[in-house]
Amino acid sequence: MRRIDAADEAQLFATIDRWVEREVAPRVKEFDHADKWPAEIVEQMKELGLFGATVSQDYGGLGLPATTYAQIVMKISSVWMAITGIFNSHLMLALAVEKFGTEPQRRHWLPKFASGEVRGGLALTEPNAGTDLQAIRMTARRDRGDYVINGTKTWISNGIEGSCFALLVKTNSEASPRYSGMSLFIAPKGPGFTVGRKLEKLGYKSIDSGELVFQDYRIPADHLIGEVEGRGFTQVAGGLELGRINVAARGVGIAEGALKLATDYAQLRQTFGKPIIEHQAIALKIGEMATRARAARLLTLDAAQAFDRGDRCDMEAGMAKYFASEAALENSTESMRIHGAYGYSKEYDIERLYRDAPLTCIGEGTNEMQRLIIARQWARRSAA
Repeated sequence: MRRIDAADEAQLFATIDRWVEREVAPRVKEFDHADKWPAEIVEQMKELGLFGATVSQDYGGLGLPATTYAQIVMKISSVWMAITGIFNSHLMLALAVEKFGTEPQRRHWLPKFASGEVRGGLALTEPNAGTDLQAIRMTARRDRGDYVINGTKTWISNGIEGSCFALLVKTNSEASPRYSGMSLFIAPKGPGFTVGRKLEKLGYKSIDSGELVFQDYRIPADHLIGEVEGRGFTQVAGGLELGRINVAARGVGIAEGALKLATDYAQLRQTFGKPIIEHQAIALKIGEMATRARAARLLTLDAAQAFDRGDRCDMEAGMAKYFASEAALENSTESMRIHGAYGYSKEYDIERLYRDAPLTCIGEGTNEMQRLIIARQWARRSAA
């Protein structure tokens, strides 16, 4: 179980707070409204060690527990959620290699991932395969000491600016069950690997979401994670718990950020001779928003603690992701209503949180899927 000294953790949180206040908050509108890659902020995240946040110290990372990492994501997301996706997608790639790779793979790749020298993410979804990953069509054919890969991935975070991806493919299209024919590769950009169009989005700006096209892309056999075929689906599933905890933390950040913006505005804006927070209609909204944000935080930390203990936590992570993302959506909507017409203006930050929140209900598995996972696991645990 990973641990961090309380004093070290407090110092780390203080450093993140200062960075968000001094470097991120003043520039978020500039990048978000232009949908511009935040190159300077990415370099600062490298210096802060965020690209190695959850990578073991043995391989050059910070080795943070999930509970500490989740709270960092919450803080950053309360101001600008999108940039957390730049390092979280990358850390899912690193987790796959650290948890399932061979020792030579770990020694070669993890220090580069931790430093941010090599950045990327997960390449799982395809035009006809999102939640149902077993429906992917991308194939990898063995050719002596290499694999030759063909197919297309879509909605890949860091797809344009990233340079390396954990690539889910089918090495046996006839396998039954389908997941037993899936494998996961470390796939750096190279000949046969091209970037398609950049996908335009409602929110979640500045982080690129793109299509990746593979045409006779040749990759050495030692890039197969674990160097055994047929384990890709299990390897991906093994990382989704942390991914869902991260999305939950993003939801908490948005919910708390929307609450703060609403509270600050309601204490300043006056109608009928008093601040609007003193009107019952507004006070009721603030009370509900505060409760949602607090409950979302506690559920997320509960899931993170279970992950740190090494417990199976798909139910806890699903609960946290489901509740926190819905809290983000509801709090951002209520905050916009409290702001009135100003909330609809791009001059105010709440419109960005309002645009970013829906993604949390979709990313790392839709909330409908989360409820099915929760129900299934709840039934199994209740019967045990």
